[in-house]
Amino acid sequence: MSPRSFYLAGIALLGVAFALGLLVSISLPFLSAIDFVRVTAANAPKSSEVTSQIRFGIWAPCEYDGNGERTCLFSGHGYSLPITSFDLKQTVIIGSSYTRGLAIHPVALVFTAVALGAACVKSDRGPVIATLTSFVAAFLTVIAFICDIALYAFVKQQIGKLDNSGNLSTTASFAFWMTFVWLIMLLLSGCTVCFGRRRDVGAGSYPAFSSGEGILARFRKG
Repeated sequence: MSPRSFYLAGIALLGVAFALGLLVSISLPFLSAIDFVRVTAANAPKSSEVTSQIRFGIWAPCEYDGNGERTCLFSGHGYSLPITSFDLKQTVIIGSSYTRGLAIHPVALVFTAVALGAACVKSDRGPVIATLTSFVAAFLTVIAFICDIALYAFVKQQIGKLDNSGNLSTTASFAFWMTFVWLIMLLLSGCTVCFGRRRDVGAGSYPAFSSGEGILARFRKG
């Protein structure tokens, strides 16, 4: 591949990483489908008095009743959530120590945005900054993904303590896997931007600005 192809591929990968990070960082309760862990009750009756599903987001947990109606606790990051068995005799608590770490996702998003901006700006330091910030964002995303795994494992463990746990299933949801793909995109983008960097640092030295064509030509100074 030519340096231009590497550079543009790096920008595209950063764009995908930013889009994924943005969706994950918004999460519940604002995006109902973007959650990290779900607890689902098998064969839950269609009743407003029965909780059929619980979803964990960054900013709030949401409960769905048998009719599919949603109730969210707008408590911000680091929330705690008690979960009670159907017979109301047992309660387990998902503590804030396992949900607080989810807030690392927006921090990683900020570094992803900086990397994308640096890659798109005409500057002899742009590719270097983009590469470094991509790897910093990837490091933070690794930590965030570890927090996701810890939350999933803890929720699964706590649900297993309930007498009716056979009717409950704990699964990793969309935001969990989106974070994993986000991480892969960051690692790939950091490498491709680095490989696509030209050795000479004069005007027009970076592939995205070396001619009047290309997706970033509109930013080139006349």
